[in-house]
Formats: sequence, structure tokens, C-alpha cells
Amino acid sequence: MIKAGFVLQIDAPDLAMERVLLFQDMSDMEYAKLVEQHVAALNKALEGIPADRVRLHVCWGNWEGPHVHDVAMEVILPALYQANVGALGLEFANPRRQHESAALRKYKLPDKLILIPGVIDPKSNIVEHPEVVAQRIETVVAAVGDRERVIAGVDCGFGTFVGWEWVTEDVVWAKLGDIARRSRNRLDTAMGQEGGLSPLAHPYGESVFTGHARR
Repeated sequence: MIKAGFVLQIDAPDLAMERVLLFQDMSDMEYAKLVEQHVAALNKALEGIPADRVRLHVCWGNWEGPHVHDVAMEVILPALYQANVGALGLEFANPRRQHESAALRKYKLPDKLILIPGVIDPKSNIVEHPEVVAQRIETVVAAVGDRERVIAGVDCGFGTFVGWEWVTEDVVWAKLGDIARRSRNRLDTAMGQEGGLSPLAHPYGESVFTGHARR
């Protein structure tokens, strides 16, 4: 697959989500150690595959629920940085994750990694205003400190399971298409440079990352 020019995406929502589902009795430190073990196993499986041809998606579960017991991003972020991948996709759009840029400021993104922040919520039928999307991107770029290592994405997939979609198809396209175009115009002005963020120029060749593929 890699030789054919494809990028391998590892979907690993378990690295964050299983804190709630299976390991409620663990302390944050214990769970962080568990994530390190899982990442080490992943690295073993990825041996021989160039890191820049792999990206890792981590989320807290693609369902519309309270999420009040989610593990904080700062608890697992150092362990996620240990993954032998070229890009890391994380949630930043939904109401429980919008503050998590603080974790990026506390634990700086390693030079080896590109960040794919979710700036669109795939669990809501509300179409984000382009100013909101632009502000979310700007916040993450400021925390990372390098706009060339940020590719705007979605918190997770819009169709994680067949027949179990939270968002109607027309709204999906509105979120991905119209907002992406208009928010880019906003970024052109905000960044003070023609072209704003230029994810299409990156070797991954994608301007939008959508988390889980449709099963």
C-alpha cells in the first residue's frame, strides 16, 4: 500500500476513549502508562514503514453524549507523541475539547509531527460559522507555533458505522465544503499572507482530514 503511494491511517480512538469504557478505576498516571504500552505495540507493528507515510487518529468516542468523564488531553499527549507517525489527528472542535490547545502549549508538538486538529464537529447538525472555524485554526496554529505543520480537519468521521450517522448528508457537505472555502478567505486576512494556510502543498496532499472512514 505504501509503495503504491497511499498514506496509512491508524484509527485509534481507544487510546483516549477506553479510559471511560474499560479503565475507569485507573488513575490518570496509570492510564497514561497504559497508553504508552499501546503506542509501543503500535510502533512494533509499524516497523519498516516510513513514519511520514503514517498518520494516527485519536478521539474520545464519536457519539453525542455528555463526555464528562473523558481523560484530559494533557494526560495522554506525551504518550501519543511517542508514536512513530508523521501526523497526529486530535479533537479540538466539540464542546468538551475546545479548550485543549492548552495541552499543546504545555507539551509542545515534536518537530517530527504534523498536527491535524479537528475544527469541525461531526456530531452536530449545526453548520459552524466560518469565523468560528478560522478562530479554531488560528488558536491551534498559535499553540503549535508553526502554521506549516497544521492541517485543518474534523474531530472524527461523519459515518463511523453504516446506518448510524449523526449528521445529515447535506449538512456534512456544508460543513466540509462551504466552511472550508470561506474560512480560508478569513485566514488569508488573519495571517497577513496570501494563501493563508496551505495544506494542499503538504506531502499528505489533503486539505481536510475526516477521522474514521465509513465502515
